Amino acid sequence: MQNKVLIVGASGLVGTAAAISFAREGWQVIAASRRRPELLDHANIDFAAMDLQDKDACAAACAKLRGITHIVYTAVYELPGLVDGWSDPVQINTNGQMLENLLDAITESNRLQHVTLLQGTKAYGAMVRPMRIPARESQPRVEHPNFYWLQEDFLRTHAKHHDYDFTILRPQMIVGPNHGVVMNLPPVVGVYAALRKAEGLPLAFPGGIDRALEAVDVRLVGDSCLWAATHQCAQGETYNLTNGEVFSWRDMWPAIAQTLEVQLGEDESLSVADYVTEREPLWQNVVARHNLAPNTLKQIVGESHHYADLCFAHGVSEPTPPIFVSTVKIHQAGFTHTYNSEKSFCYWLNDLRTRRIIP
Repeated sequence: MQNKVLIVGASGLVGTAAAISFAREGWQVIAASRRRPELLDHANIDFAAMDLQDKDACAAACAKLRGITHIVYTAVYELPGLVDGWSDPVQINTNGQMLENLLDAITESNRLQHVTLLQGTKAYGAMVRPMRIPARESQPRVEHPNFYWLQEDFLRTHAKHHDYDFTILRPQMIVGPNHGVVMNLPPVVGVYAALRKAEGLPLAFPGGIDRALEAVDVRLVGDSCLWAATHQCAQGETYNLTNGEVFSWRDMWPAIAQTLEVQLGEDESLSVADYVTEREPLWQNVVARHNLAPNTLKQIVGESHHYADLCFAHGVSEPTPPIFVSTVKIHQAGFTHTYNSEKSFCYWLNDLRTRRIIP
């Protein structure tokens, strides 16, 4: 029997990449999300409309699925404004209920072998206290309000009861092609650069204090989902994911300006979220002038403009505790993929230009 994977949240950043990784290796892939994914066009990928927040509708959608052996769960519910919602009880409970709705329904008519669950480095408590450096998967849980623990505890109990395996992945600052999502920086940077150029201004770095950061190319995350589903050593384990190096935004900024063919400028502290959202008429002029896909700013940036302010340390002038995670565990387990972070970021900017999302 051919393995069949259900990618939940397939219109999002990781969901799209995971679907591509599995389909490339000949798996039968069902891409599930509320809206049809824009970036998935492959003979081995089918689409299933699914609303995880509606328990009855989710159950009805799952009842039509047969032969599902694996799940990659990448769906997430975020409140407007992004960061403030991370500790909000409504957001936490909604995300917990979404996973329960899916797994309870899918196991009614399918015999699962493995589930991959996505978390992130918020699991290490950076929002409430300085992280241990580096953050390792073996460190004790940092108790704080977030939906990771709600989902993880349910998954562990559910997997034991229904006799399937699972793996938890914790990627750091994912970078990829999707626009209109909650946390992806290339579309925001591309729009910001285009608006600056339209105003006759250079591409100024808008952030605060310089610091070393980690990121991960979404292709690596997608491939890690495939690896976790096919390697026994990954069963019941949690793994951090990064490109394998650190970077600085100011060091990367000249390459970004060169890729987007805009003039590099001196630093100028500003909120990218405010700057972008205040310029819809100007953006529509840019769309017309460059014959771009007819997207509004909201359709391109989603909630990622708020994420940009966070990642660029907008308004931060004093040193902050570093956020570094160790990827030794997954490398020693045999998954050793790496990416050059600067080349990765510029690759996805070029991808957005090729697809006429940005000029």
